[in-house]
Amino acid sequence: MRLNENIAVSTSRILLVPYDAHHVEQYHKWMEDPSIREATASERLSLEEEYENQASWRESPDKLTFIVCAPLPQGHDGPPGAQEGKKGAVLAGVGDAVHRMVGDVNLFLSPWDGDDEDEQEQKEKEAKTYYTAEIDIMIADPEFRGKGLGRAAVATFLSFVRRRLDGVLAEYTGSLGVADANIDGKPVLRDVVAKINADNKASIVLFKALGFKQRGETNYFGEIQMVFEGFGERDDGWERMNSGVMGDGYEELVYDRSQLKK
Repeated sequence: MRLNENIAVSTSRILLVPYDAHHVEQYHKWMEDPSIREATASERLSLEEEYENQASWRESPDKLTFIVCAPLPQGHDGPPGAQEGKKGAVLAGVGDAVHRMVGDVNLFLSPWDGDDEDEQEQKEKEAKTYYTAEIDIMIADPEFRGKGLGRAAVATFLSFVRRRLDGVLAEYTGSLGVADANIDGKPVLRDVVAKINADNKASIVLFKALGFKQRGETNYFGEIQMVFEGFGERDDGWERMNSGVMGDGYEELVYDRSQLKK
């Protein structure tokens, strides 16, 4: 997705930056770990294929991706890009240097296919166009696991999605055919879903703590669905409830690539 191409999101607990080509080598190293591939249901890819994926994800209007990094230094007088840069900017290759990269967080958009709709729901659907989003989080670096970074990353990421929801849906629906986009209806993000291996207790606890609830039972693939219903339809004080999880000082900053080697 192009929406976040030049945006970094910073709090006192986490830094999110757009997934760029200079991240690919480290990402590829993470995905060489069989346990990570199993946990993320991913296939082993060559480095060249990972570069192709990164470029594809940037262009894909149905996928929003950030690299999760350790938080920027707090309380310094200079700009938030580690040691140097422009005020209000995160320097690519500095704030997100390899040793600061810890994982990624993603959102996949698709049309919502509601089951067992009653008459009122059907009337509402005629006036709106509903969509759903699947979210996943990976903390790849073992050193950073168990420290609350995954929870902080998801909370911060979803705060970004809430703030930018009109733009997220506009980019996605703009890629659809007229029949699918239903241009007479108002686009609404009906729910956000996390598909989690039933044995992954830590992830289940993470999403429960953020207000997600289990839908149904464990499926054939050994997964359960944790769902946040009505994510784009109601203002329930998301940031107020999760401010302690995200950390202080939520900021959307310019992602400055001027110092990257060409």
